[in-house]
Amino acid sequence: MIYGYIRVSTDRQTVENQRFEINKFCEENDLQVDKWISETISGTKEVDKRRLGKLLKGVRKDDIIICSEISRLGRSLFMIMSILNHCMEIGAKVWTIKDNYRLGDDITSKVLAFAFGISAEIERKLISQRTKEALARKKADGIRLGRPKGSGKRILDGKEEQLRAMLSTGITKVQLSKLYGVHVSTIHEFLTVKDLR
Repeated sequence: MIYGYIRVSTDRQTVENQRFEINKFCEENDLQVDKWISETISGTKEVDKRRLGKLLKGVRKDDIIICSEISRLGRSLFMIMSILNHCMEIGAKVWTIKDNYRLGDDITSKVLAFAFGISAEIERKLISQRTKEALARKKADGIRLGRPKGSGKRILDGKEEQLRAMLSTGITKVQLSKLYGVHVSTIHEFLTVKDLR
């Protein structure tokens, strides 16, 4: 069985580039993906909380998992190594396209996986460090970081009397949230601030 595994971190990213790369690779190597596993989730999430975890439980000897690059499997060295180790123990293979790895149960595969995992983790740490340095520089230059400050006006301002009247009839906060089109926590906070509970 050949699996195509695709992972993106956010909804803003697209799975289509990875799918295209895997399909192109399969065409060039006379292979066909039997099943696609696609998910939008951070690579830092535990494997068993991802679709990848379900795939790993079902993968068998001689199955192949194809992904665009090894970092699609996980964001830490330990996570990548545990995934590869699991696959190697049962005789499944992990093939990557961009970095051109064919990871199986041989010693060369294990050494390559280890080396690549270390370099990927170092790169992520360097990116994180550069980001923190850039933010510190902006802060030192007096640039405000974070979300812009709001106007101070609440969405329910001016509706205090309506809310008080509805609360006296026994309407619930959940019903109020649906009525006003806001989250129930917004209702709760507004009632607390305005002392309308």
